[in-house]
Amino acid sequence: MKILITGAAGFIGFNLCKSLMNLKSYELIGIDNINDYYDSELKYDRLIELGIAPKKASSFNTLSSSSLNNKFKFVRVSLEDKTSLVKIFKDFQFDIVCNLGAQAGVRYSITNPDTYVNSNIIGFLNILECCKDFKVKHLIYASSSSIYGLNKEIPFSTSSTTDKPISLYAASKKSNELMAHTYSYLFKLKTTGLRFFTVYGPWGRPDMAMFLFVDAIIKGKPIKVFNNGDMERDFTYIDDIVEGIKLVIDKKTKNSLYKIYNIGRGKSIKLNHFIEVIEKRLGKKANKQLLELQPGDVLKTWADTSSFRKDYGFEAKTGVESGVTSFIEWYKKYYKQE
Repeated sequence: MKILITGAAGFIGFNLCKSLMNLKSYELIGIDNINDYYDSELKYDRLIELGIAPKKASSFNTLSSSSLNNKFKFVRVSLEDKTSLVKIFKDFQFDIVCNLGAQAGVRYSITNPDTYVNSNIIGFLNILECCKDFKVKHLIYASSSSIYGLNKEIPFSTSSTTDKPISLYAASKKSNELMAHTYSYLFKLKTTGLRFFTVYGPWGRPDMAMFLFVDAIIKGKPIKVFNNGDMERDFTYIDDIVEGIKLVIDKKTKNSLYKIYNIGRGKSIKLNHFIEVIEKRLGKKANKQLLELQPGDVLKTWADTSSFRKDYGFEAKTGVESGVTSFIEWYKKYYKQE
């Protein structure tokens, strides 16, 4: 089975590649544009972890084979580059596409809207077109809990209203779901959208709360706590997210051509409690800088994962205490803080 994973140098894409690359039943191609939204060195180090070397950016512009597994290959390309995407699809004839590549970040979308239109909408359209033209059997793509926006029905259900997003990032993800529905309806393309809830863990993004808090506390810097910490998030550990995606890849269901699922821990946790767990694991108190709720932020997220559990047997297994410990261990090792 040939699988394309977009965003392969990103947090979730990297972890999925790492989990799949040694399985005999898969041939993997990873793509990523390695943009500068956050430290590109982290992205290159993820690729090196997957056996893609050397580290120089220019070396990633053409197809590179992994030194760890000849069934994993990587090419640096943007989703907006339709000509290159068409060539990749034509050369490899993928069975499944996992579209995890996108411009992330709620707050960044407020000041850099063009980036989100280019990557998340035009880029996703190119993926849909290639999947249609090259008869891909199944497109699995990343959506987001942020699309629930001003919805006040808790926990968030896939049957809940999602027509009031409060950031362009959320709007772009909602657009992806609508676009996928159109292609499923018109061209019988099987699509499955996964609404991720606050993913964290080793190799995580530096702009996410987990990373920002640990980094600042270790360095003795203040942490920014929005809405005085009176927010709740359904923090979901990366290994649970990866296992959920793998279930969708592996398991054949009788579902309709178009499906949407929540994929989260299924438990909402106070931000202040999350910080307390980090403090306990680090053995060091945080210097909190209490701030107002930021534009684009919602007060609470909580995933109703019942439909995903029913169809795929999904069950998130990693609690916050265990997940925070794993992240801190990785952070200290990667940044030589031990």
